[in-house]
Amino acid sequence: LISILLLILIVDVIYTRLLRPSSAPPTALVLPVVGGMLSFLGGPLALISKFHASCGECFTLPVLHKRITFLIGPHASPFFFKAPDTALSQKEVYEFNVPTFGKGVVFDVDHVTRAEQFRFFAEALKGNRMRSYVQMMVKEAEEFFGAWGDEGVVDLRDELSRLVVLTASRCLLGKEVRETFQDEVAHLVHELDMGMVPLSVFFPYFPIEPHRRRDAARKELAKIFDGIVEKRRQENREEEDVLNTFVHAKYRDGSQLTNDQVLGMLIAVLFAGQHTSSITSTWTGLLLLESHQKQKKGILEGSGKSATFLEKVLDEQRKVIAEHGDELTFDILQSMDSLHFSIKEALRMHPPLIMLLRYAHAPFDVTTSNGKTYTVPKGDIIATSPAYSHRLDHVFDKADEYKPSRLEPGAAEDAKVPFSFIGFGGGRHGCMGEAFAYLQIKAIWSIALRNFEFELIGDNAPEADLTGMVVGPYASQVRFKRRKLK
Repeated sequence: LISILLLILIVDVIYTRLLRPSSAPPTALVLPVVGGMLSFLGGPLALISKFHASCGECFTLPVLHKRITFLIGPHASPFFFKAPDTALSQKEVYEFNVPTFGKGVVFDVDHVTRAEQFRFFAEALKGNRMRSYVQMMVKEAEEFFGAWGDEGVVDLRDELSRLVVLTASRCLLGKEVRETFQDEVAHLVHELDMGMVPLSVFFPYFPIEPHRRRDAARKELAKIFDGIVEKRRQENREEEDVLNTFVHAKYRDGSQLTNDQVLGMLIAVLFAGQHTSSITSTWTGLLLLESHQKQKKGILEGSGKSATFLEKVLDEQRKVIAEHGDELTFDILQSMDSLHFSIKEALRMHPPLIMLLRYAHAPFDVTTSNGKTYTVPKGDIIATSPAYSHRLDHVFDKADEYKPSRLEPGAAEDAKVPFSFIGFGGGRHGCMGEAFAYLQIKAIWSIALRNFEFELIGDNAPEADLTGMVVGPYASQVRFKRRKLK
């Protein structure tokens, strides 16, 4: 046994250190074989912070038989966002999603087929479609908040997650789901969500309970959507939802998605958008309330000298109401700059995804902000972190402070160095649902702020829950009281 362990140790040292080119990024100092995995499972942000301090903006972490090279900050990461799929690809590092999304879609296909599937996504998010989605968003939000009482206490994350699921069901999954299968589908999607744990990244088929529940939920969803998709095909009818786009989508050779692949595409777009919208809408409210209350109590620097960010958002709503009444359309939501920058700043501080990943098919050079150049070897997994990079003080002034004005045209701290803001990714694989997310969150908060006063319970917003694959706040209790904004 000792001989075997010694052999493993020797192989690990040779593979992770001695065979690395001298021009490669520095290797993080961890225990052989299991040290990198233990660091990763202990929390990606903690390990990034530790090795960024000791190794700099570019370093490599051995994780079992793999090597993860981190590119930290806007100076080190341009190639990550600009490289074609033939150089840096998503497929190899996101294959852990295949049990959730299904076979034959997104990360289970070659990059040519995936590009065609992304074309289907783009078709579903065209301008005329977005205008019809806004009507659905507004309707769902009005009905949802209309069912609240006159006053009370709610967990903001739980409530907005429910609302986003309702909106997603109508805009993405179709009226059949929204009207007939809403509760069942919401439960099954939640089971898929809970089946995505840190271990899934490395061992997506490992026989643990979350994976078993995930697989069972995927089978049940397939049964439901097979009937829905088949009926739509037979009736050959048009609906204004993403499901309609996928049902009728055709590859360049004339072939179509199977029923199960339609479901896989829907799950992919749902996962891509649901977390960003529900978590970012929650952080937007929490941070607006926190900064407002602290400024009013004289806790924040500059208290009492200017309007709070919440007051600016409310004034913007008053102006919109004066001009358009209660109407909320695509163009009206697009015009809300104060609310837009409040949302974007919340996303800067709390992006739902800790890491973005790629696989290196060829060596490439990285130059850090201090002029040091490294050659990243072929075969490395490449990672960058929106959550960590957004908090770098040399990129954003007082990066831990919520300050939407930093993103306004006069300051535009995010535009000084490309890829400073990567809340929606960037470059070749920037999120196609960015406009949808902003519209959805604007609709939610426009209706909420027009009908309620909110108060954060306590002086501080909750901490971020860093235990999951997607990062949101812990319990987010707020007090509300119904009123009409005047």
